Amino acid sequence: MTERVYNFAAGPAVLPLPVLEEAQRDLASMPGTGMSLLEMSHRSKPVINVIDEAEAGIRRLAGIPDNYKVLFLQGGASLQFSMVPMNLLTEDGQGDHIVTGNFAKLALQDAQKVGRIRVAGSTEEQDFVRVPYQDELDLDPDSDYVHITGNNTIYGTAWPTEPEVGDVPLVADLSSNMFSKPIDFTKYGLIYAGAQKNLGAAGVTLVVIRDDLLLRSPETLPAMLSYNIHAKASSAHNTPPVFAIYVLGLVVKWLAGQGGLQQMGQRNEEKARLLYDALDTSEFYRGHAEPGHRSQMNVTFRLPSPELETQFISESTAAGLVELKGHRSVGGIRASIYNAFPRPGVEALVGFMKEFERAQG
Repeated sequence: MTERVYNFAAGPAVLPLPVLEEAQRDLASMPGTGMSLLEMSHRSKPVINVIDEAEAGIRRLAGIPDNYKVLFLQGGASLQFSMVPMNLLTEDGQGDHIVTGNFAKLALQDAQKVGRIRVAGSTEEQDFVRVPYQDELDLDPDSDYVHITGNNTIYGTAWPTEPEVGDVPLVADLSSNMFSKPIDFTKYGLIYAGAQKNLGAAGVTLVVIRDDLLLRSPETLPAMLSYNIHAKASSAHNTPPVFAIYVLGLVVKWLAGQGGLQQMGQRNEEKARLLYDALDTSEFYRGHAEPGHRSQMNVTFRLPSPELETQFISESTAAGLVELKGHRSVGGIRASIYNAFPRPGVEALVGFMKEFERAQG
């Protein structure tokens, strides 16, 4: 196959074609070095430049304040489920978690293995069709932090705005919507995001943490689990995932070239609206998420029967619209339309949906 398909995968997900092409050109030999980035010492000047340039690009793109550290870590967002409480829980302290989907539940379960964690809100009884309203939250003003999952890939929901948490540091897993729109970092104590959905290739996790929270990292923690140690070592306490950081840096440059986060947010809103309008005007398709709580990154919906869903996936795949099968835990259809996903692909899916409904409805 020589032509690229429209890849709706939830992660690892679609990357900008110019990023893939630049990485391909540089793979065998980085300009001016005579060797591949994959072959270089992480202490070498070219690699240090790659890491520094990626951080500088992120700071420019997102307007990250000077009192926040940018870290490139390993272990995916899943390791952060444990690292957050290991580093931020104080002695005899507690954390608040708000549960809005599968990954929020996993974060809760791992955090509870580390220390005292409360459930401060959940929409599991509502089948995760929305996130909690502010007056439904039971937040403790004395908690060490409040944890949310900004976008729920499996159920297709997202926080329309951050919950009000007072002076308690807000911690957010933004793996599937990081840099999909502008972010006010001053509302957060810590943000983490696995790269493979919206930032780049699998292998690196971006962590942005406020300086004062680094002081909470206990000295008794193993070095690789300490935010403070990683910050002091500029993300190179051990060999970092250099190539994944390089790809992330290319994606950040691409985002800046697209007009920045404000422009990207508008594009993502327009792409999502095309799909949600198709769902809202149809009696054949049924969206999962409630209006006002809908994800712009992951659009989830059902058809009248599992048999029709299987047929929909088979025929859409044959038409070059791939990876539309919903998560195994909920079924249905899921269209992931991250930053790099092109609008023509969304238009093609909407056209396919209308024709499928005409033929099968």
